[in-house]
Amino acid sequence: MTQDQLKRAVAQAALNYVLPKLHSSAIIGIGTGSTANCFIDLLGEHSGSFRGAVASSDASAARLEALGVPVFDLNSLDQMVAYVDGADECNPALELIKGGGAALTREKIVAAAADEFICIADGSKWVETLGRFPLPVEVIPMARAYVARQLVKLGGRPVYREGIITDNGNVILDVHDLQISQPKMLEQQINQITGVVCNGLFALRPADVVLLGTADGVQLLRNRVAL
Repeated sequence: MTQDQLKRAVAQAALNYVLPKLHSSAIIGIGTGSTANCFIDLLGEHSGSFRGAVASSDASAARLEALGVPVFDLNSLDQMVAYVDGADECNPALELIKGGGAALTREKIVAAAADEFICIADGSKWVETLGRFPLPVEVIPMARAYVARQLVKLGGRPVYREGIITDNGNVILDVHDLQISQPKMLEQQINQITGVVCNGLFALRPADVVLLGTADGVQLLRNRVAL
């Protein structure tokens, strides 16, 4: 199967997983990126079976609305049945690196607010140790150089993602050359750097379920810590 076929397969598996949870008053959180887009397109066919969605980016919100799915501000809600999103990397603890699409902060907010975090990814995203994919860090623009120097002290090689402004009006540093053996600790360390808005480690709040597309089919992996 091609990578696009794997993405469509995990998106269909995610739809099958969440449909029983949806009802007339249900809100579902939706992520950002190519795999999330596959899920959005499938979800749009069932727009009448739930109340609406919260989107982690303006792009996903526009895609949902174009398919007739109402999009809500998270501040107006008190519950989401699930959050479905892709990942740039996933390890056996279902800890993730996200942010390749520069929506990491809103993704982390929506994931934190959801009852269940469902990650959908193709098998190329599976790693034993996080860090092969550069770690995105969202930074207040005036703090970019300062934050970069602090990230070097942590052993990384930060690279400014030129031409990218997040939906929050900030910039992205992609941190290369990290061997992330302790994701939770590093997530906390980076977030404590003044000027950092958020980083792309999803370890303190990992996925509850990962649907991983492989040549042998879609594997459903559950977070044993969350059970």
